[in-house]
Amino acid sequence: MRLANLVHPGLPDAAAVLAPHGHVLVAEVALAAGRDWPGRIDALLDAGAFDALREWADANPDALAALPAADADWCIGPPLRHPRKILGVGLNYAEHAGDLGERRPDEPATFMKPATTIVGPGDEVVLPPQSQRTTGEAELGLVIGRRCRDLGEDEALDAVAGVVPILDMTAEDILQRNPRFLTRAKSFDTFFAFGPHLVTLDEIGEPAALEVRTTLDGVVQRRNTVAHMMFSPRALVAFFSQVMTLEPGDVISTGTPGAVVLRHGATVGCVIPGVGEIACPVRDRKVAAG
Repeated sequence: MRLANLVHPGLPDAAAVLAPHGHVLVAEVALAAGRDWPGRIDALLDAGAFDALREWADANPDALAALPAADADWCIGPPLRHPRKILGVGLNYAEHAGDLGERRPDEPATFMKPATTIVGPGDEVVLPPQSQRTTGEAELGLVIGRRCRDLGEDEALDAVAGVVPILDMTAEDILQRNPRFLTRAKSFDTFFAFGPHLVTLDEIGEPAALEVRTTLDGVVQRRNTVAHMMFSPRALVAFFSQVMTLEPGDVISTGTPGAVVLRHGATVGCVIPGVGEIACPVRDRKVAAG
């Protein structure tokens, strides 16, 4: 199942299942299924209804295809607006660590970001005046599907609702001044873009086969496969769950194969074949929005 968060002027955000003929609002699916499913992705996860929705959609493709698609006034926003936690991982590909002259870490190098960094597909990434060198990094994101704690690697992916393309931004010059400035360097508004779809694991199989590509103006600049991560998705979910309780809707950004320097007027992107792609225009805050 591929699930999007749709936005419409003057209306609340609404979850929608991607069908062959377009996006079908979960409210329509719930009516057809005779179920009382919430109409937002975060509420579906909190209510423990996400798997039931996926199972119905998988079992009833003809019924799904018969439901009306959302009209063209709806557009795709970020899958979640207010996740409880956004957990990031740095230097998770050995090649990227070498690019930055960093020693390969023995444990995951982690950080957290606030929800105020979130934007969606096609939204602007705004360069802050405090930074003269901001980078954009394509990453595979994991969205947690249930409350969990102290997982082993063998059960870690059972707690994942799905995966999503991510663009993670860093004010690199601020970070280089002092590693203790990591939170500030990662936390400017618009510094976390993700979407368009939350894709369940049954759609992609084992994440290790996925390739993550960082693009600039549509051209691939860096790429690598998840199999080359130093800490796999399974390992990262288990690691974080042994530090803190993971909750439905928490997002884990698993690290980038490489970053690109962002300039006003460019478009930065993340492409993950089989999962999707996101692209965002870049604007300097000192330049007035159009």
